[in-house]
This record gives sequence, C-alpha cells and structure tokens, in this order.
Amino acid sequence: MRLKGKTILVTGGASGIGLATVERCLQEGAQVVLADLPGPAGGLRAQELDEHHPGRCLFLPCDVTSTDQVDQLIADTVAQFGSLDGVFNNAGIGGMNPADSYSDEAFLRVLDINLTGVFRVARAALRQMYQQRRGSIVNCASILGLFGQTMTAAYSTAKGGVVNLTRTLALEAATKGVRVNAVGPGYIDTPLLAALDANAREALIDLHPLGRLGRPEEVANAVVYLLSDEASFTTGALLMVDGGFTAGKS
Repeated sequence: MRLKGKTILVTGGASGIGLATVERCLQEGAQVVLADLPGPAGGLRAQELDEHHPGRCLFLPCDVTSTDQVDQLIADTVAQFGSLDGVFNNAGIGGMNPADSYSDEAFLRVLDINLTGVFRVARAALRQMYQQRRGSIVNCASILGLFGQTMTAAYSTAKGGVVNLTRTLALEAATKGVRVNAVGPGYIDTPLLAALDANAREALIDLHPLGRLGRPEEVANAVVYLLSDEASFTTGALLMVDGGFTAGKS
C-alpha cells in the first residue's frame, strides 16, 4: 500500500475526480479527510467510505474562498490524525462566458476558487509540512492551464496560474522536505458532462487522440503516484492525464 499510515486531505472531495481520489487513497492505506462545501453530500460520501475503511475517512466542511476556514481545515486535520502528509488541492468550479460579457463578479469568483483557493490551501498546508519537514501537495490544473479555449477566459487564466504557482511553490519548498506537483486532466467523464447532448459529447471525445473521455479514477491514479514516495524525486512537475490532448499542440 503506497500511502499506508499517511494522512491525505482532498478538497472538492465529494464528487468527480476528488471523490475518486479519496477512494484511491483509502485503498492505498491512507487516512483521508474529505473536504467540501458545507452540506449533506460530503458527509454522506465520507460515512459510506468509512464503513468500508473504519476510522480512516472523515468529512470536514470548508469553503476555500475563506482563509479562516482553510486554516481551520488544516488545524482540524492535524488534530484528528496527527499529521498532514499529502494534499490534493482539487476544489474548483467551471464557468463559460465570452470575454466581452464576463462580469467582474463572475470572473473574480472563478479566480477566487480555482486559483486563490488553491493558494490558500497550499499556504496553510506548507506551514504544517514545513514543521514536519515532509509532505506532498498535488494541485489540480487542466489542459487549459497550457492552452486557451474560447469562452473560458476566467477558467483558463486560473488554471494557467495554478501551473506556475505549482512551479514556484516547488522551488520554495524543495529545501524543506516538501514536494509540490500538479496534474492536468483532459475532459473527464464526470456528472458535469452528463448534460451534454450526443454531438457535444462526441466533439469532446474527438479532441483526445485515445478516442474517449478520461475516467475520474485515471486522474486519481496519477494523484496517488505524485503523493506517494514513488515520486520522491519529482517536484514542480505537471503530469498531463489528457488522452494525448496536448501531445500534438505547441
């Protein structure tokens, strides 16, 4: 078990890639804090998983736009499990609008959750990990962290920021025993895409040379690798999990 005895925090853990990562971390022996917005979904998911992994899955509510809540999340994780060995910084939202009609409020909300929220969680985690002299942070970037796409001015800006934030934090943390990496998912078959009609779904599939959408567990597998000691010489990296989407682009 690659994460046996480690405490892992997953933000945005109640669904999609986040939930799949919670499940994979539990399978690999970790104690896992499933963090998500207050509400029943996170608690129910954690309760279901804890029945199969007794005492190893806990739900803690957190809105990553609040510094106080993020700092409390890290403190409560350490109080519950004694340490913080890994973080999957995954909380985020979508958002599509033409740039000329994006309101300040809508644009800044995407940045506040998808970029500043990632920074808030990483900052609080680094403070704890520096004390321990060990730890691994994995940020969730995107194919749109490398390439633009129409209607995604806020989202692409945020994810591009996550990529360079990851590199910068990796350099700062390297001498303190902490690694910081990112994953770059392509289009993943989550409930978010369920509302697409057949033509739109097929258009997304055609963007990926492997000829299909990704599965949440495929991203989770990459996250687990980066969190584990198997990636002990990997920091500042962006691991694309995109079915070849970015391979032919420059």
